[in-house]
Amino acid sequence: MDALHERTAVELRDLLAAGELTPAEVTDHFLERVERLNPSVGAFATVTPGLARERAAALQRDGDGSRGDTPPASGSLWGLPTGDKDLWNRAGVPTGFGSRAFADLPPAQESDEIVRILDAAGIVSLGKTAAPELGFPAYTEPVHTPPARTPWDLTRGAGGSSGGAAAAVAAGMLPFAPGSDGGGSIRIPAAACGVVGLKPSRGLLPAGSGVDSLGGLVVNGPIARTVADTALLLEAMLPRRAGGGVAHPYSLRAPSYEAGSYLAAAQRAALPAPGTGGRGPGGSRARIGVTTSSAWDGFYDISVSPEARAALDVGVRALSGLGHDVEETVLAQAPEYAPAFRTLWMGGASAVPIDDPETLGRLEPLTQWLIRSGREVPARQLAEAVRTLTAFERSLVAQVSVYDAVVTPALALTPRPIGWYDAEDPERNFEQQCQYTPFTSMLNVAGLPAITVPTHWTEPTADAPAGLPMGVQIIGRPGGELTLLALAAQLEAELPRPHAFPL
Repeated sequence: MDALHERTAVELRDLLAAGELTPAEVTDHFLERVERLNPSVGAFATVTPGLARERAAALQRDGDGSRGDTPPASGSLWGLPTGDKDLWNRAGVPTGFGSRAFADLPPAQESDEIVRILDAAGIVSLGKTAAPELGFPAYTEPVHTPPARTPWDLTRGAGGSSGGAAAAVAAGMLPFAPGSDGGGSIRIPAAACGVVGLKPSRGLLPAGSGVDSLGGLVVNGPIARTVADTALLLEAMLPRRAGGGVAHPYSLRAPSYEAGSYLAAAQRAALPAPGTGGRGPGGSRARIGVTTSSAWDGFYDISVSPEARAALDVGVRALSGLGHDVEETVLAQAPEYAPAFRTLWMGGASAVPIDDPETLGRLEPLTQWLIRSGREVPARQLAEAVRTLTAFERSLVAQVSVYDAVVTPALALTPRPIGWYDAEDPERNFEQQCQYTPFTSMLNVAGLPAITVPTHWTEPTADAPAGLPMGVQIIGRPGGELTLLALAAQLEAELPRPHAFPL
């Protein structure tokens, strides 16, 4: 049998369910990977080996395939290891929020909803994956802990804010990991680490639906090494009622499908279909738009690097070769977007529950700037920003909906070197983040689903002997996750990565 970390999450699930592996065996293997690799990668802020082994033993005791039992009915991820983002509470485990200001907080008494949902699915948490301070930056380099690094080049960052989750998956410390995405925080690190990251439609997931965040920006979603594993984790983040439907506690929601639909879409799409003239959902051709235009164009100096352009070209050629109808498009210019988004982002930061001047002073310059600036925004200006972005949302949804999907570069630049972002000038820092990842935040504003998938590796260097991962972002219509998973799986099958693991 291959080393367990070389198995996909789907394969591990099946081996666990058949009793050929136990939760304890899988947990021990991945904990050994974490112990060995985390000092160099910085993927975990906190590792909880004792709690992980207790959890694995409890799952084994309550039901395992080797004794003829079956995993719990809700346990689609029974015995599989993952990690909690260090912005989420797990009862009994400290939450650091990526900040020295919260480093000494006592452990939470209750787990957050996303943690409870994944526990009900049967996961084993190995600890807290690293995040930047309060999840605001697009990179994971907290001042008080080691940075999260892309395993493909340890001199470069893993992106953010789910940087630890993506780095852990890329290094084989986890088979998959949940993240959250308010402006690209799943897709950015997934792209920087050469794995798959999916931001679902606003309202699809009960936990982290986006409905309860200012402007509807923040949603939870999966990060994994393969498209099928991404779909598997997405399925588990959709708790089911007894009758099989999704338990949506909110009135706003995207279309959902029967249990297993997302995984089936990812797995079917990767199978050859000779003579069909394409492998879109159901074997049909997809109409795909391609663009390098961004909502930040004209506000900041946005340019697409040769490496990002090469990754886009490789992905587009592959989709065209599969029989899909591909055409260039340009998203309508929206000069009002950038100032409105900045106002909304700062407005969200203003609500961080820190009023003590001493605690506020311990925050990093970028975070302090966002919070202080947000608290100076008049209510009318914030309301106008929300109205402006609502109009932008309607416009972008209409533009994207002309196509089955729209493809952009995942990132405009290669993964950024550690320390590249300006640590003293927050205005410059914010601009750098937009220049690195100009294609992501507009989809949080519009509530559209999007998936990033690696398509290309740069030329090898001494620091990156396998090259750096670059990829594309595929944007879907509202509720279009099935199409995104199908197209991403086709690219994955057509463009295999050079190495399974860089470390």
